[in-house]
Amino acid sequence: MNEEQQAAAQKYLDSVRFTEYMFFGGYENSERRVLGLFFDLPNENEFPVDALEFVYRPCDKLSHRDFLGALMSLGIEREAVGDILVEDGRCVVFVKSEIKDYVSSQITKIGRVGVKVSDADLSKLPQGRGVEELCFSVSSLRLDNLVAAIAGLSREKAKQLIIQGNVGHNYVTSQNVSKMISEGDVLRIRGKGKFILKAVLGETKKHKIRIIITHFR
Repeated sequence: MNEEQQAAAQKYLDSVRFTEYMFFGGYENSERRVLGLFFDLPNENEFPVDALEFVYRPCDKLSHRDFLGALMSLGIEREAVGDILVEDGRCVVFVKSEIKDYVSSQITKIGRVGVKVSDADLSKLPQGRGVEELCFSVSSLRLDNLVAAIAGLSREKAKQLIIQGNVGHNYVTSQNVSKMISEGDVLRIRGKGKFILKAVLGETKKHKIRIIITHFR
């Protein structure tokens, strides 16, 4: 499940007071995760998730899209693939256990780049492109103000982006342009990525609100 699907599932399970569940994607802080429902205490060791490592020449620049495309070309459904962590010369892909051997036997190239496939060492996961912290000054913590600042858009264009369903708030699509955002809230802007309102620092002399945004690149 992606994060939006996880949020919807969690809301439903909480509403029916079912507590013995857990989301797990193969490592801590994964984004795409499997939902496990248990009769007893949840246990991450019971999840059917494996990790494959692809090694290639560092000079061959491969992206998340390249690996996902190669997997989809094998007829694999997106729901069977978890996070894809890419760095120079190496990529770790989390997959449902049932397709692990199939992927290992079928992929020798990603595009035109030769790769070697093996079981991944989970103690040495690629860090990807990491995160960065951005500082902005906004007139209020309304959703349209934050989207405008983060995406470098006018307020009007930010409103249109939200109304068209291209913005998620805490993993749920939000079309409410005036929704107030709080510290710790997660925003997803289609085409821009994932952002968290890390801190509200107070007002400037011009009565703007200074904020710090964490951007997952």
